[in-house]
Amino acid sequence: MDFEFDLFVIGAGSGGVRAARMAAGKGMRVAVADNKALGGTCVNVGCVPKKLYTYASHFGHDFHAAKGFGWQVNNPDFHWPDLVQAKKQEILRLNGIYGNLLANSEVTIIDGFAHLVDANHVRVNGQSYSAKHILLATGSKPSIPSESWAKHTITSDQIFDLDEFPQRLLVVGAGYIALEFACIFNGLGSQVYVSYRGDSVLRGFDHDVRQFMDSELAKQGVNVHYQTNIKAIEKTSQGLLVSLDNGVSLEVDQVLVAMGRTPNLANIGLEQLGIEQQQNHTIKVNKSFNTNIPSIYALGDVTGGPQLTPVALAEAMILVDNLYGDNHKTMDYSNIATAVFTHPNIGCVGLTEAEARVEYTDIEIYRSDFRPMKHTLSGSDERSLMKLIVDKATDRVLGVHVVGEGAGEILQGFAVALKCGATKAQFDQTIGIHPTAAEELVTMREPVSA
Repeated sequence: MDFEFDLFVIGAGSGGVRAARMAAGKGMRVAVADNKALGGTCVNVGCVPKKLYTYASHFGHDFHAAKGFGWQVNNPDFHWPDLVQAKKQEILRLNGIYGNLLANSEVTIIDGFAHLVDANHVRVNGQSYSAKHILLATGSKPSIPSESWAKHTITSDQIFDLDEFPQRLLVVGAGYIALEFACIFNGLGSQVYVSYRGDSVLRGFDHDVRQFMDSELAKQGVNVHYQTNIKAIEKTSQGLLVSLDNGVSLEVDQVLVAMGRTPNLANIGLEQLGIEQQQNHTIKVNKSFNTNIPSIYALGDVTGGPQLTPVALAEAMILVDNLYGDNHKTMDYSNIATAVFTHPNIGCVGLTEAEARVEYTDIEIYRSDFRPMKHTLSGSDERSLMKLIVDKATDRVLGVHVVGEGAGEILQGFAVALKCGATKAQFDQTIGIHPTAAEELVTMREPVSA
C-alpha cells in the first residue's frame, strides 16, 4: 500500500518534534499535527516559562543579600505585567524556532486536533491522512480535582499569564511542580500557603531532602499545612475564602492546584482501535515504544514513564533510530538526573536511601549540612545539603542528592559519573574546585550511617 507519509506524529511537543525532525533527516516523509502552539508543555506552559519565572523570583533574595556585600539597593519594585510580557515574547520566539526547524527539515506541519481513524489513517480538520507509522506524543495536562470547589482554582497552565499578581496564593499539593511555584511566588513577593494531604513535602524524594526542604520553606515564610484537604472555596469581595479540614480558613487571591498530571489522550481514538492502556490510563508500550497495534507507537508522558523533557527526547531518538536506522537500542531509565527549581534548588541522581536499603544488603551514607560561603555575608540563614549513598560491597556510588544554589548545574556532571559506575574511592581521588559548594561531594570522608 502506498502511504502519504512514512511517519505521522500526533503532538508537537518535545518528543514529537524531535521524532519528526530525526525521521525527516533520514529521508522519510513526515507530518506532525497539533492544535496548540509548537513546543508543547515544556516550551509554552512548563520548563521554559517556569525557569524564567524562577530567575525572576531570585532577584528578591539577591537584593536582600546584596546589603551584606556593600550594595545599597533601595526599595526595588517588581512589575508583574513586564515579566508576563517578556515571557510571552520569548515563548513566541521559541515557537518560531520550532516551526523553522520543522519546516527546514521538510516536515509537513498540520494545525489542528488529530485523532486515529484506523491503524494507518489519521483525521485532522475533517481531512484524512495515511501513514505507514503513527506516533502518539500528545503529552500530559494538569490533573484537576472533581470536587465542586475546583471551579475556583487555576492550574500551572494559567498561572503564568494572570492579569493581576496574586498577593496571596494557596498552592494545593507538595510535589516538585507545586513547590516550584510556591517558591517562585514567594520570591516575587506573594504570601504563599501550601495545603498538602501528606506529612512531608516531595513524596518519592530522599527523606533527608524532604525534611531539609520542609525546614528551608519555613525559613522563607512559606506556610505549609500538612495532612489537610480543602473542604470548600467561596468567592468573596476580598478574593477567595478557603476552608481547610484542619479548621483553618485562608483568604487568598488565587488557588493553584498542582496535584500531578494526566496523559492527554481524550478523543484521539484509543478505544475505537483497542489500543491497550495501563491502570493509570497511560498507553502500554514495549521497549521499542510500540503499542499492541504494530503500526502505532507512543512515547513521552503518555506512556507513564518519567515526565521529563529530556526523557521524551531520548525516547524519540531511539524510536526513530530503530525504525529507520541500523541500530536496535532500548531506553535505559536508570540514573536519570533531575532538578527541582525551588529555593534552594534540588538536584538528585540515582537511588534514594530508602530504595538503596531495599536493593542492597549493606550501604554507607555520607551527608553534609552546611551554610554556603555566600551566606556568611548575605545574612541569610539558608543552608545546603549534600548526600552520597554508597554500596559498601562494591564501593559504587548509588545516589547523589544536593539541596542548594545551582544544584541542577552541579548534578549534571555527577550524573555522568554515576552512569560510568563511579566509586566512592574515585570521588575521593577527585580534586575539588575551591571554593565551591560542589567540592563537598568529593571531600566527604566519614560515613554518618551504614
